[in-house]
Amino acid sequence: MKLAVHVVCPHCDSINRIPSERLTETPICGRCHKLLFVGQPLSLDETRFTLHASRNELPLLVDFWAPWCGPCRIMAPIFEQAAYSLEPRARLVKINTEEEPELATRHGIRSIPTLILFREGREVARTSGSMDLGRLLTWTQQYL
Repeated sequence: MKLAVHVVCPHCDSINRIPSERLTETPICGRCHKLLFVGQPLSLDETRFTLHASRNELPLLVDFWAPWCGPCRIMAPIFEQAAYSLEPRARLVKINTEEEPELATRHGIRSIPTLILFREGREVARTSGSMDLGRLLTWTQQYL
């Protein structure tokens, strides 16, 4: 494991260098002094997504969804529970495909919900359709 990892703050988007062994010790941002891990998914626009995907050294699990999608609404609380369980090993993000259609197109989103796991800005795994918490955690943990 690396001695330190870069973590993008979910509040001010500044990049923090955190010793690996201190990730579980509720680290705070050096700039805004808020918690770096809040136990809930972040809703990001294209600009913030690009920053978080390219500068976070944590895996980024992204839920591409839309407000009109029934399975997306069913999966929303499950994804929130997963954020609580998976942080600080991964950062969970939600992208509203209605508000960010170009981002959805760039990543080839053809059905929703679609989950993509990114590591250092590159896609490492993808799955579509809603799932329960157990399946979501099992699917994600095999790639962490």
